[in-house]
Amino acid sequence: MLTFILRRTLIMIPQLLLLSLIIFMLAKAMPGDAVTTSFMSNPNVTAEQMEKAREKLGLNDPWYVQYGKWVGKAVQGDFGMSYVHKQPVTKLLAGRVSNTLLLSFFILLVSYIIAIPLGIIAGRWTDSWADKMIVTYNYFSFATPTFVFALLMLFGFSFILGWFPIGGSVDIRIEVGTWDYIVSKARHLFLPVMTGAILSTYATIQYLRNDIIDTKLKDFVKTARAKGVPEGKVYTRHILRNSMLPIAAFLGYEITGLIAGSVFIEWIFSYPGLGKLFIESLGGRDFTVVTALVMISGTAAIVGTMLSDIILSIVDPRIRID
Repeated sequence: MLTFILRRTLIMIPQLLLLSLIIFMLAKAMPGDAVTTSFMSNPNVTAEQMEKAREKLGLNDPWYVQYGKWVGKAVQGDFGMSYVHKQPVTKLLAGRVSNTLLLSFFILLVSYIIAIPLGIIAGRWTDSWADKMIVTYNYFSFATPTFVFALLMLFGFSFILGWFPIGGSVDIRIEVGTWDYIVSKARHLFLPVMTGAILSTYATIQYLRNDIIDTKLKDFVKTARAKGVPEGKVYTRHILRNSMLPIAAFLGYEITGLIAGSVFIEWIFSYPGLGKLFIESLGGRDFTVVTALVMISGTAAIVGTMLSDIILSIVDPRIRID
């Protein structure tokens, strides 16, 4: 296991370097630059002043010189300054990352609470009325765009019924650490979490349903039934134990996918996380923030791949990854 982790960590280094180069070149190809962003609201700035600012910031240096400086600082945790928020990018991200991690954790938790029982029911009682209802729900979950469902949830439960806040992550008037603060945090999280969870269950349900159906027909299950093993134990000890492996294998991917994929949810619910910050930074041409966020998402995806392999080897000791 340790050999595998060390080897994968070493392989990550050239992957991250290539990713950083692609991100940097894409950012350079975008219209405008840091100077344009800083002075776009001031019509009195002359072209000469903007050129001097570019020279001072090193924006006139060759791209490889700029890339080398950017990578050198990024390795030390310095992603530069946000020219919109007027503060270091690292400090700006630190104030948002906890919100995104909290949202992603509860989306994953609730989606598994919903998906695993539904997948087991659909796989065990195939072609029953319950299976047909679950398959119908699965089609709905797969086909519904996130932004459409999020808007419907916001309109119905916040604007019409008034049960939940329209936006934010907590009521700023409440003292931190109190019971009212926890309740306010939960009320602000409810709609984003349920939106993300309901629309992300289809893959888990489908994988689990299909795997249970396939496992029911295998020889070791038929042997267990022939020996008189009770049907409940056949499912718990033989079928489900094998059918849960694909779920475990995709856990790492789902964790990183939620962190990177909550952009629309955070934007629509005005939830102050990394996704909302990404949209704001794109609109404001805050390229230092955009490159840092894309780099973090790419790194999370690479780490998630390794995490999935490790989880799979723990769940099924027969699989050797080193």
